[in-house]
Amino acid sequence: MKGLYRKAFAGELKNFTGVNDPYEPPLNPEVVADTEHETAEACAAQVIARLEELGLIRAGSEQ
Repeated sequence: MKGLYRKAFAGELKNFTGVNDPYEPPLNPEVVADTEHETAEACAAQVIARLEELGLIRAGSEQ
């Protein structure tokens, strides 16, 4: 997987999101982290809380 951005910038990979294919935000995201106004820790806590709500991780497993 290493070197994908290098290949995309070199034109070796087409339709690579963020390089030669536009990013399209999801219409109904599971989590919206306001990284401009919240700390990285607060944003990570939002993601972890949502993963717990979805049953994808157990509470307290972020240790």
